[in-house]
Formats: sequence, structure tokens, C-alpha cells
Amino acid sequence: MKFLVCLLLVSSVAWSSDPTLVEEIVAKVNGDIVTRGDLDHSRQELLGALQQQGATGAALQKEFAEHSKDILRERIDQLLLIQKAKDLNINVDSEFSKYQADLQKQSGIADPEKFQEYVRQQTGVPFEDWRNDTKNSMLQRRVISQEVGSKMTVKHEDVQKYYDEHKTEFVRDERVFLREILISTEGKDPAGVAAAEKKAKDLVARARKGERFPEMARDNSEAITAKNMGELGGFKKGELNPIIEGLIWNQPKGYITDPVRVDAGFNIFKVEEHQKAGQADLSDVEQEITEKLYAPRMQPKMREFLTQLRETAFLEIKPGYIDTGAAPNKSTAWADPGELKAQTVSKDKVVAYKQRHKKLLWAVPVPGTSTGETTSSSSLK
Repeated sequence: MKFLVCLLLVSSVAWSSDPTLVEEIVAKVNGDIVTRGDLDHSRQELLGALQQQGATGAALQKEFAEHSKDILRERIDQLLLIQKAKDLNINVDSEFSKYQADLQKQSGIADPEKFQEYVRQQTGVPFEDWRNDTKNSMLQRRVISQEVGSKMTVKHEDVQKYYDEHKTEFVRDERVFLREILISTEGKDPAGVAAAEKKAKDLVARARKGERFPEMARDNSEAITAKNMGELGGFKKGELNPIIEGLIWNQPKGYITDPVRVDAGFNIFKVEEHQKAGQADLSDVEQEITEKLYAPRMQPKMREFLTQLRETAFLEIKPGYIDTGAAPNKSTAWADPGELKAQTVSKDKVVAYKQRHKKLLWAVPVPGTSTGETTSSSSLK
């Protein structure tokens, strides 16, 4: 929740089966609306997220009060970004199709109808809503990347300055970074084990000929790390299984092992990086420093962009509700501020006006996904 780039706090409304249910409109954003139900549900999600992070008592109340004041702002931000994506003719259909296919493969559910039911069970919302939520999140990210991120640069001299002033941050322990592919033998008879070993050897041969290991891990590995392209992270000496450590520790970047027999099956490891002990060279940490400098500059630039969108938008906000991201000198007065009667709209009309949203990160995984994959983490120790 540090800023919108890292966390788009969005919401969905729990609808009654009564089609005549009315919702109070609290804001109009061009052709879309925000209802009181949207904001109430966002508050519930915020409270749940804070509780999951371990906040309790007075600390929970403080965090909730601090973040809940921005709920209307964030909802307006989301609608403006989605509208801008449409203005720019941004299409994320192919991106979504690939993402859905990856999730379907990870879940092991080939049948489309069964996968849709699986999504509903995991997320608590109909598949169509999940699809719309996911696409809307992708649209927002694309707009931010295209209209804000692509126009930001971090100069090399700024990177050099940061490196010179923070050299102690870049004193490294020796560490090896690995990716893996696991071909499972669990529940297999001798013929199945032999087939698994052959497959593992074939994958090693393909990888050594130059085929991209991350994609091979994603498409073939039966370890849970397949979701992350086989990435295992970094290990200091003594943190790995001694047999595996002996195979890879003195090997250069890019080295690929032969299949290693472990309890779960056959493991293949690739040395992604071998970080030497001592002061890291600037060339080795330039990307890391660039990201450190980029992130804090992104938030104000994005708020500036969202303010510009507000300045040209049709915005009306009901008295008693505050947009903490309001554009200076921009009137958002309700059409009839003297009217005391709350303006309402039917459920059907709300659905026609807007897409319901769900809280999403940059990546939009199915929460709680458990595919029954086998992890080889135990083989590393």
C-alpha cells in the first residue's frame, strides 16, 4: 500500500439477488460511477489486508484510518486509468489469454468450464468478473508504463553518485543463484521413472544447446518454482544440499547440471549467477541502483499524471465525500448541491455503467492457488 504503482487497491460490490436493489452514487467519473457500496467493500478489504499483515488493536485502527481516507481517490484513479486506456486504444486481450493459459496449466485443469469453476472457488467471484478485473488491472499497468514510466529516466551519473555514497550496501557475500527444473517420479513405476529420467536428460541437452531455461522450467518443471520460471534465489556456501553444492559451487554462470536424482524425482540446476565475495562492481549493481532511484520518483510523477486526467475529466463528488487526489482549482461540485435526497441507481444500471473490481497486485494470480505440484526445496538442504 505504499503507492498505486505497487498496489492498486480496488474493490468489488457484493450484490443482492434483488435486481431492484438501489445503490447510492457518491461520485461520477466521466461515464462511470462510484457507489457507496464500492467504498464500503473497499474498507472491508483494507481491514482484512491489515489484519492479515498482523496489525491489531490501536495499530490496526491507526493504519486503517490512515489508508481508508484515500479509498475514493484510488477508485477514481482506477476509473480514469481504464478510461485512458480505452482512449489510447490499448488492447490486452492477447496478454490476458497468455496469462489465463499459464494459470490453467499451473492448475492442471484443461477443461475450460472446470477451470472457470476453479477460478470461482478460489476467488469467490464469477469467472466473468475475475476476467474483467484482471483485464482492467492490465489496462491500468499499461497506461502507467506507457504514459509515465516510459518518460522517466535515471541518469548514469545519478547511479554513479548513489554507488559512491552507499558502497557498503554493495559488499557481497559469496552466493550462487540457481534455477531448477524438476521431473517428478512420485507414484511412478520403474517404467515411469525411466521415462522421467529420459525426459530430464533431453531437457538438459536442449538447455545446453541454448534453449531458454526459464521458459523450459515454466513449461516442463513439476516443482512449485515453475510459476517463477524455476527461480530458486541465492544461496551462501553451506546452505545447499552438500551433493548439489559440490556440483555447482565452482561452476561459472550459465552452467547446467546433469539430472540429479532426488527423493522427488530428477532435478536439473542452472547457475544463473555466481556472486563473488567483496565489493561489487558498479556494472554488477547498476540495474539494482537504477530501480532504487526509479521507484521513489515514480509516485509523484504518477500523481501528476492522474491530476492531469482529473483536470480534463467530468467529475462530480457528493458532499461529504473527499477525493484526496483532487486537482487544484477543479470544481467537482455535485450537480444539485442543494438537493438533500440521495441520488440512487438500480443494480442493473450500475452493472451497465461499470465493471466491478477486486484488489490486485501487478501480477494477478488466482489467490490461494494450489496446484498440487511437487516442490524440490527439500532436496536443496
